[in-house]
Amino acid sequence: MTNILGISAGFHDAAVCVLNRWGEIEFASSSERYSKRKNDAHLDINLVRECSRWNYHTIAYHESPWRHQLARLISGQGICGPITTRGVLGEQLGSMSPGQIPPRFVSYRHHLSHAAAGFQTSPFNEAAVVVIDAVGELDTISIYRAWYDNAGRARYRRLWRQGYPHSIGLFYSAITKHIGLQPMEDEYITMGMAAYGQADRYHHDLHREFVQDVAQVRFKDNLHAGLPAGAFSGANDVDLAAGTQAVTEELIRSVMVRAQHLVHSENLVYMGGVALNCSANRFLGEYFGKIWIMPAPGDAGSSLGAAALAYGRRIHWRDAYLGHSIGGEYPVEPAMRQLLSHKIVGIANGAAEFGPRALGNRSLLADPRGSDIKDRVNDIKKRQQFRPFAPVILEELAENYFDMPRGWSRNSYMQAVAGCKHAEHFPAVVHADGTSRVQTVAANSRSGIRQLLEAWYTRTGCPMLLNTSLNVRGEPMVNDIQDAERFERLYGVPVLT
Repeated sequence: MTNILGISAGFHDAAVCVLNRWGEIEFASSSERYSKRKNDAHLDINLVRECSRWNYHTIAYHESPWRHQLARLISGQGICGPITTRGVLGEQLGSMSPGQIPPRFVSYRHHLSHAAAGFQTSPFNEAAVVVIDAVGELDTISIYRAWYDNAGRARYRRLWRQGYPHSIGLFYSAITKHIGLQPMEDEYITMGMAAYGQADRYHHDLHREFVQDVAQVRFKDNLHAGLPAGAFSGANDVDLAAGTQAVTEELIRSVMVRAQHLVHSENLVYMGGVALNCSANRFLGEYFGKIWIMPAPGDAGSSLGAAALAYGRRIHWRDAYLGHSIGGEYPVEPAMRQLLSHKIVGIANGAAEFGPRALGNRSLLADPRGSDIKDRVNDIKKRQQFRPFAPVILEELAENYFDMPRGWSRNSYMQAVAGCKHAEHFPAVVHADGTSRVQTVAANSRSGIRQLLEAWYTRTGCPMLLNTSLNVRGEPMVNDIQDAERFERLYGVPVLT
């Protein structure tokens, strides 16, 4: 055996994953980091070239092409592109030489790839696996029981599904579009807006207008193209966002209750694009004792899921630092000098993070205590001023500063919000509702962000920093040295490598 190349491409956020014969992840990254096009649906030639360093015995695709085309036909979009796995991958891998393309191509169901990306990277031997997204083929929600058999092979049994057009993800995207944002991209902005609104103003109206059955997660309308004409015309955007978040949380709770009753496990694996809703994730611990969300739960992460299914066994997961690597020691002392002089500093060092969250290797960092820091960073990133930032904190001190929700004492990948106990002291990282999307950093972290936090704590007595992604609105995160130099030149922020 050589390696397995997992691919997710063709619709949203294309990505690849290289998995070796021992179940170790050699590399994983999104196409957008190379093409510089946000959420790029197609594999960029430079990403394909980076993957050409390895030889492969199998290429695994994250969904069934013919099922995807059938879903397009049923949803009124029409068939577009090949309907075979070899045909799709022939388009996506056109820059690979014939000798690099192995004879074995496999593909899997869309939601099963999501499930495998979560379960086979989790620490669990068995779990309830919940997948919630906009739509994958014709599935919108899936609940699996997952386990390893006596031979160590991963097994999945789907116990319940909901299908198109009944979709929590499409509902959230329709509201995102209605308030003037980009659907399938800006849902996190809608989530951030919700903290400024009054949920009660539209919660019941949204429920009455669109939700047919909470327990079955059924909607009255197909919201794929957006809200019906005239619906909620003139509604206040922040109140509508708040009401939408409330309805969404109600529906997610219904799914979790069903998963709890069907699987009878204390372990939850949660995947799909809706799993990025960190405000909703705070209550998952009410239903399950242990929670795992792989840090790329959306379609990009399904490249790992397809590779995992082809491999068939547990994946050796270490952390999310899996992308393009910038060598050299982490610039702790240079960063300290910038931070102590009340400056904002960029870091581009080590392997880039896989997934949408910056975790210290492609980050903008600042002192979270400054009253003007939030506005300054938003200006640099060209974002709306209401947008919140996340704190990154020494793991062992997190509970001294945040009310970590049940099941989230460790929150290494910024996957759930927590109430801040001393919000007045850290205005740059506390949102309007008093919560923060906390990232905890363990002592054994492979990123130098741990050493920087330790140095910062020693010098200032503050165990946290503001951490946000090293990019501006509408652009992917910095990936390589050239990107770092460009960012520094265009936006006037030192980027240390």
